[in-house]
Amino acid sequence: MLESYYTVKPEGSEEVTIQKSRFIGYVKRCETEEEAQDFIAQIKKKHHDATHNCSAYMIGEQGLIQKANDDGEPSGTAGVPMLEVLKKRGLKDTAVVVTRYFGGIKLGAGGLIRAYGSTTSAAINTTGVVKRQLMQEMKVKIDYHLLGKVENEVRNSKYTLETVNYLDHVELIVYVESGLEDEFEKWMTDLTSGQAMIEKGEASYVEFDVEPE
Repeated sequence: MLESYYTVKPEGSEEVTIQKSRFIGYVKRCETEEEAQDFIAQIKKKHHDATHNCSAYMIGEQGLIQKANDDGEPSGTAGVPMLEVLKKRGLKDTAVVVTRYFGGIKLGAGGLIRAYGSTTSAAINTTGVVKRQLMQEMKVKIDYHLLGKVENEVRNSKYTLETVNYLDHVELIVYVESGLEDEFEKWMTDLTSGQAMIEKGEASYVEFDVEPE
C-alpha cells in the first residue's frame, strides 16, 4: 500500500463555454477499470445527443491502467490532453469524461487540446482533490488526571486525535502517519512519564483536502 497518494473526491462536474461550444467535464473516483468504463458509459448514455463524449482515466497505485479516448475528435486532441492533466496533477483512481456540444465554430487542433485540458482542470477543481494518507490507529489508555495535558498536547501536535472514549480509563484514539509509530510511542511515553498503555489498531487511509490549483 502506498503511504500517500492524491485522488479526487467521489464525484463532480463543471461546464464551460468556449467559442460557442459547450464543454461539460465529469469527474469520478474509480478504483477499478470496470468502474471507470461503467462511469463513461453512464455519461455517454446521459449525453447520447452530444457531438463527442471524450474520456480518460488513471487507475491503480502505480497508474498502470491508463486510457484516453478522443471519441471522434481529431486524434490526440481530446483524450490525451485530458489524461495529461491527470498525470500532471498526480491523480490516481480518477476518471474524466468531457462532453462537447458543438457550437458551430471550429477550434483547430491547438484549440481543442486547450479546451479539453482546461475543462478537465476546471472539473477537477470543482470536484475537489484529496490526499489519502495511510494512517496507523494508536490506542492510548491513561488515567483521568492526565487527560487535560495529553489531549492538549496531541491536539497541538502533528498527530490526529480522532476520538476520546471515557471508560474505566480514558482511551484516546490517535491517527499517526504510517512509519511514525515508534516515534509516537516514545513521545507519548515521555509525555506521560511511562503511565500510558499504547497499542496499535488498524491501518487505514484518512483523507485531507487539497487546495485547488
